[in-house]
Amino acid sequence: MDSELQIALIAAGLGAVVLIVGYNKWQERKHRNKAEKAFKSEHRDVLLESRAGGPEDAAERKQRREPGMGATEAAGAGARPVREAALKRSVPEVPELVDARADCVIRLEAIEALDVQRVWQAQASELAGLSRPVRWFGFNDAQNLWFPLGPNSAGACHWFCAALQLVDRKGSIGETDFMRFSGGVQRVADTVVALPPSVPARLTTLNNATELDRFCADVDVQIGVNVLAIERAFEGRDIQQFATRHGLSLGAEGSFHALDEDGATLFALSNLEAGVFVGEAMSLMSTTGVTLVLDVPCVRDGVTAFDRMMEFANDFARQLGGVVVDDNRAPFGTESSDLIRAQIRQFQDRMAETGIAAGGPLARRLFAL
Repeated sequence: MDSELQIALIAAGLGAVVLIVGYNKWQERKHRNKAEKAFKSEHRDVLLESRAGGPEDAAERKQRREPGMGATEAAGAGARPVREAALKRSVPEVPELVDARADCVIRLEAIEALDVQRVWQAQASELAGLSRPVRWFGFNDAQNLWFPLGPNSAGACHWFCAALQLVDRKGSIGETDFMRFSGGVQRVADTVVALPPSVPARLTTLNNATELDRFCADVDVQIGVNVLAIERAFEGRDIQQFATRHGLSLGAEGSFHALDEDGATLFALSNLEAGVFVGEAMSLMSTTGVTLVLDVPCVRDGVTAFDRMMEFANDFARQLGGVVVDDNRAPFGTESSDLIRAQIRQFQDRMAETGIAAGGPLARRLFAL
């Protein structure tokens, strides 16, 4: 009886153990399935797909189209075409004939190309009366270059440039000139319906003009020699014949000019007395002397030009009966010539160091008479 009871208890215990182990296994399986579902993603792994490269992937890539112009065409004939944005015009550099050191520069831009004659006429009325030269330029978009504007210019431009010269032999511009110029250009822009211009800083511009004028005054040197008649006055027709024979030409201001290969004046021959040389009246005049002048800042090789001028003066004195003297009427000798050559080199070297070459286009503008 006791043994049967013990066997029953043992069997019940084993059954309980089996139930517990089974329950634990069921719980473990249940939690594992939940974890797998939690970490499983329904999104495609593009990295794995790109490595796969199978036929299905290739077919899918073949069907996929990149967006582009074809997308508009696929939308049908009724779709609106996409217009590319207009290219913005870049600001052109200043014209080569303009120098930022010597000019106050203002550029005008127009959305629509403007007739150059309309701009020229507008500036003529707005900038009349300025004490310094003003030059205007138009920009040719097709040729990508600036061209000077004048009363006979034609065409249409998007860009215009106005340049006021800051300095000449009369001195530098003042505040009045700057205000009249800048205000005048702004009124031109209003008249022709151009964009508002960008005006340079007033104080900076005036200070630059003052500094440039100071430099120009320091190197503004003219060398002059005189040829005085000894026994009788020089006859006008003899002066004219001698000058013409030596290649000098009579200018409108009443002086004969020796010119270089570019047509620029090397030195000038003038009447020492009051009055100027006039072609038709040369045969009727006479004078006690003539003056030869070399404008140092306006000739490229000042020493060579000086030697040519002295050769002309000595030949003139020998043939027409005169003597070469300085401004104090002292004979002009070798020592004086050597001293002047040294001074010419000094002044022209200083100009070259500053970047304003003697006899160059900028120097001729700054030292124009």
